[in-house]
Amino acid sequence: MSTEKTLREGSLAKRTAILAAARELFVRHGVDGVSMDAVAARAAVSKRTVYDYFGDKRRLFLAILADASESMIASVRRALDEHLADGAGITTVPQLEKALTAFAIDLGTTIVGSADYAAAFALVAQQRMQTPATEDDVVTTAAEEALVERVAHFADAGLLDTENPPLAAAHFGALTILLAYNDQPDPATADPDRVRQTMIDGVHAFIRAYATR
Repeated sequence: MSTEKTLREGSLAKRTAILAAARELFVRHGVDGVSMDAVAARAAVSKRTVYDYFGDKRRLFLAILADASESMIASVRRALDEHLADGAGITTVPQLEKALTAFAIDLGTTIVGSADYAAAFALVAQQRMQTPATEDDVVTTAAEEALVERVAHFADAGLLDTENPPLAAAHFGALTILLAYNDQPDPATADPDRVRQTMIDGVHAFIRAYATR
C-alpha cells in the first residue's frame, strides 16, 4: 500500500497563489534557496496549507512545470481550433499561409509575452545547470502532436509537400515560436510588433519550403 501523503485539492485561488509565489521565488533565488516558509509568506497562506496542497518542495516545483505544460497545450489547441480547423475553409496555399500566420502571431504573442512561461523555462534551465541529466521539463508533446496532425492534414489536402509531418512541424516551430522566444526571452521587454514580424517572416519561409508547387 502506498504511504505517499494524499494532497488536498483545495481552492483554486489558494493553489494559484502558491504556484505564483513559488514560481517567482524559485526563479529569483533558485529552488534550493527558497524555503516553504517563504513561499507561504509570499502566497499569504500558512505553511501547513502549502504542504497540504503540494506535499514538499520537489512536488511544488514539478507542479509549476505541469501548470505551464497544461497552459501551453490549451493555448496551442485553442489557436489551432481558431485558425486552422477543418471548417476554416482553407483550400489554397495563400489561404493556408494567411491562416498559419494568424495562428503563429496568436500563439507567439501568447508565449513570448507570458511571464509564467518564461519563469518555467528559466527554472528548467536552472535545474539543468545543477543536474544536467535531469528530465524535468515543460512537457510540450501533446501540443507538438496537435500541430503535426494539422500539418499532415494539409499535406493530405495537397497544400503542403512533405512525407514527414513531424519534421515539417518542427521546422515551422523553429522558424516562428522558437525564433521569436530566443530573440526576446524577457516578456517584460518583448516587442509585439517584432514578434509579429518574426511570425510573418517565419511562416513565409515555411511556405516557400513546404507549399506544393
